[in-house]
Amino acid sequence: MLKAIKNNAQNIYGIFLAEIRESFNDAGAVLIFLVAAIIYPMLYSTGYMNESIREIPVAVVDLDHSALSRQYSRLLDATEQVKVTEKPMSLKEAETLFYEGKIHGVVLIPAEFEKALFRGEQAKVTVYCDAGRFFVYKQVFTAATYTTGMMNAGIEIKSMLATGKMYEEAVNRCEAITPQMFDAYNPSSGYATFIVPGILMIVIQQTLLIGIGLLFGKHYETKKLIATGSVKGRVHSIQVILGKSSVYVALYLATTLVTLVLFYHWMGFPEKAGFLRIYPLLLLFIYAVSFMGIAISVWFRKRVHALMFIVFISPVVFFLCGIAWPMDSLPGAARILGYLFPTTTMLPAFLKLRIMGGGLDSVRHEITVLSIQMVGYFILALVSNKLAMQRNSRKTGITLTLPETPA
Repeated sequence: MLKAIKNNAQNIYGIFLAEIRESFNDAGAVLIFLVAAIIYPMLYSTGYMNESIREIPVAVVDLDHSALSRQYSRLLDATEQVKVTEKPMSLKEAETLFYEGKIHGVVLIPAEFEKALFRGEQAKVTVYCDAGRFFVYKQVFTAATYTTGMMNAGIEIKSMLATGKMYEEAVNRCEAITPQMFDAYNPSSGYATFIVPGILMIVIQQTLLIGIGLLFGKHYETKKLIATGSVKGRVHSIQVILGKSSVYVALYLATTLVTLVLFYHWMGFPEKAGFLRIYPLLLLFIYAVSFMGIAISVWFRKRVHALMFIVFISPVVFFLCGIAWPMDSLPGAARILGYLFPTTTMLPAFLKLRIMGGGLDSVRHEITVLSIQMVGYFILALVSNKLAMQRNSRKTGITLTLPETPA
C-alpha cells in the first residue's frame, strides 16, 4: 500500500517536472503562460486609466442670442462632462461638424428662448447625442440635464424672491428633497473599475486554456503525452492529469501575483480585502480551468486548433460571464451555458471579496459551484484522455501513450 502510494507520488512528481521543462522549452507556451498572462491585462487597461470620459467637444447652436441663452451655454461649458468648442450659426453647420468628427453632440437653443421664460412659458432646449457610442451619449446627456436643472432652479428661486419670499425659504422650496449620493465600490464611477477586474478573470482563464491547448497539441503531434522517462511502472491518466494540472496551477499562481497584486495596486482599484483572502478561491478556479483545458485539449490534433478554438469561444465567454450584461437578465439557456465556464462563477466571487469586502460566507454559493466544476472537469478530463488515446490508436495505429520504465 505504502509502496503504491510512493510510486504514484513519484510518477506525479516526475510528470510535473517533465511538464515544467516542456512548458519552458516551448516558445508558444512561454509566450502565453508568462508574457501574455502578465502583459495583456496591462496593455488592455492602459486605455481606461482616465476612468471617465470628460471634456467631450460639443456645439451650441444659439438661435436666441439672449443673455439667458448665453448663460445656458456658459453653464454647459462649465460642466466636467463636455466642453463647448463650436458655436455654429445653424443646425446644418452643426450637423456638418458632427459628421466631420469635430464634435460629439449638439445643443440647440431655440429662438425666443428668453422671452418664453419671462412670459412664464416652458422653453425647450434640444440635445442631439450620438447614441451609437454609449459613454459619449451618457456624458453629453448628463451635462445637458444638469445644466437644465441648474437653470430651472435659478429661475424658480428668482421668481419666489420676486414674490417676497426669503432666500433660504426659496431654496428649500426649490429643493424639497435633497438626495445624498454615495458611490459604493466604485468611488470614481469609472469604467476601468467596472470592467477591468472582470477582464482579469477572463484573461487568466483564456490564456491558461490556450497554453494547455498548445502543449497538448504538441503532445499529439509527437504521439506522446509526456516527454520524459522519469516514471516508474504503469502510469495512469489520473497521474498525468494531476501532474500536469499542478504545473499550470503553479505557473498561474505566480503570474496572478503580478496581475492581481502589483498591477491591481498600480491601477488603484478599490480593495476591501487582501490577496490572501481570495487565494483559496483562486486555487479552486485555476484547478477548475486546468482540468477543463485538459478535458478539451486532448482532442486537438494540432497546436493551431487549440488557438483557433479558444479564440472562437472568447467572445462567448465575455458575453456569458456577466460583464457585458447581467447574468440575471440573460435568457435561461444562455445563463445555464455560462456556468460551463469557471469565470462565470469566479467573477462575482472576486468582486464580493476583493472590491465589496465580503467574507467567505458571502461566496459560499460560488465556492460550491467552483468545487462542482473542478470535480466535474476532473472526471471529464479522465474520460476524455482515455477516449482520445483510444480514438488516436484506431485511426493512426499509433498509441498516444506514456513512456514507461521498469519499476
